[in-house]
Amino acid sequence: MNDSQPKTKLDLEKVVFIGRTYEEYLDMFLLSEEELKDKKILDCPSGACSFTATGQSRGLDITAADIVYDHSAENLGIKGLEDLQHAMIHMEKAKGNYIWDYFADVSELQKHREKALMTCTQDMKEHHERYVPVILPLLPFADQEFDILLSAHFLFTYADCLDFQFHIDTLNELLRVTKEELRIFPLIDLEGNCYEHLDRVIGYLKEKGYAASEVEVPYEFQKGGNSMLRVEVLR
Repeated sequence: MNDSQPKTKLDLEKVVFIGRTYEEYLDMFLLSEEELKDKKILDCPSGACSFTATGQSRGLDITAADIVYDHSAENLGIKGLEDLQHAMIHMEKAKGNYIWDYFADVSELQKHREKALMTCTQDMKEHHERYVPVILPLLPFADQEFDILLSAHFLFTYADCLDFQFHIDTLNELLRVTKEELRIFPLIDLEGNCYEHLDRVIGYLKEKGYAASEVEVPYEFQKGGNSMLRVEVLR
């Protein structure tokens, strides 16, 4: 890791600190715990997800990276609870945009989100070295440092705020630190629209020598959000 990487400067009011559980990650990325054993894994950006904490407790080697990790676990915990309360109010109004199979209702969803937040922030207090502050499209890691890289609810999710070049620059950086494969979920934005340049991105990756494909996964909460981009590194 490059210790000279500049520290992030971020106003917490400008971000939402909400995360998914370990179990959701396995389904979102079509993974089993068995295939993650003996792999070095990066979750980026990881937010308030409990994947790192729970995975580490089960013997997996996982590092979390996110722009918010300059801030203390205490402040992030407070921020996360505020964000969650606000998000659940809006969720009640937008229930029709979601499929209520994975979660029975908004109340159950809130419990899962609170569980992820509490697990994440507690682990940050006890193992802060697992949580690395980063500013994409730059990462403070060595080439091919991780076997598998997982990236959830960022790159295509906020496509309206991130231009095509940012997508390409970020993909190149994520793949720089990846030895085997990169998985990105979901392929739709916050309004449920598929990323308009997805075919262009896949074509670019194939031209660079990667095997890139859209893969359906057994997780669909946001309508239409049931597939990921799988990018395999061919050496």
